[in-house]
Amino acid sequence: MQTILGSTGQIGEELARELFRNYTKDIRLVSRNPRKVNESDALFPADLTDPAAADAAVAGSDIVYFTVGLPMVSQIWEEQFPLILSNVINACAVHQAKLVFFDNTYMYPKTSDLQSEGSSFVTKGRKTAVRAQMARMMLDAMKQKRIEAVICRAPEFYGPGKTQGITNSLIFNAIRKNKLLRVPVADDVKRSLIFSVDASRATALIGNTPDAYMRTWHLPCDDNRLTYRELIELSMRIWGRKLEYKVVKLWEFRLSSLRNPRIRELMELLPRYKRDNLFSSDEFKKRFPDFRVTPIEEGITLIKNEER
Repeated sequence: MQTILGSTGQIGEELARELFRNYTKDIRLVSRNPRKVNESDALFPADLTDPAAADAAVAGSDIVYFTVGLPMVSQIWEEQFPLILSNVINACAVHQAKLVFFDNTYMYPKTSDLQSEGSSFVTKGRKTAVRAQMARMMLDAMKQKRIEAVICRAPEFYGPGKTQGITNSLIFNAIRKNKLLRVPVADDVKRSLIFSVDASRATALIGNTPDAYMRTWHLPCDDNRLTYRELIELSMRIWGRKLEYKVVKLWEFRLSSLRNPRIRELMELLPRYKRDNLFSSDEFKKRFPDFRVTPIEEGITLIKNEER
């Protein structure tokens, strides 16, 4: 059996579809309020901050995928994320289940240097510190050989369905609603984006490749890294209409953050939008040369086609 912890988000749902299509029909979906993705899915409601609940959620699993999400609130992250991951690592050790940890890039330096699997962690900001702590927990568990595990790391998502992220929120959701597009910080720096469906497909592939474990993988992105200006120009061609946008400067975000707690929680992430964000997935592409990465033009077209 393969188990997805945090199954109700976009990554978890797409992961369930991909596992069902290509790897197994024996799938357990775990969250506080799980919902079936495939008809045969087994649902397991659980609060993973409870060690006993985490143990029960993992029991009987061959492979466990950690795609747990929490509200973008620093205090919740600090209180719950390390606790949940510790419970899951312990449960996987007890039940000898493999663990596939879905990670992000918050802990990487906010510079224009090319990001690789060996990039250092710079813990500036509360959420950044939590994600670095979790990654180190995984690396320590692997180094100590407590569990057989792998880290799958992705940059910012864009994509269909419930895909979340700044680009989806400020660009594609605004296009759907015929609103003014808002570009964070700068429109002339290049950004690495990963199509959310590709992220889930690649995670399933890694999880079901025995020799891929005990290391970190960067998940595959289109190497055609666009600036926001180029992304919007491409979107105008795909939608066939003029799209207006405004660049929201850091000082404007800071001003808004004084009265808007949601923006306040985003502030530590925004400096990465001042410079090129260059994420390398070369190692994955060498190891899995047959994996088809969705070109960004095709990905945006798929987002547009959801409107029908």
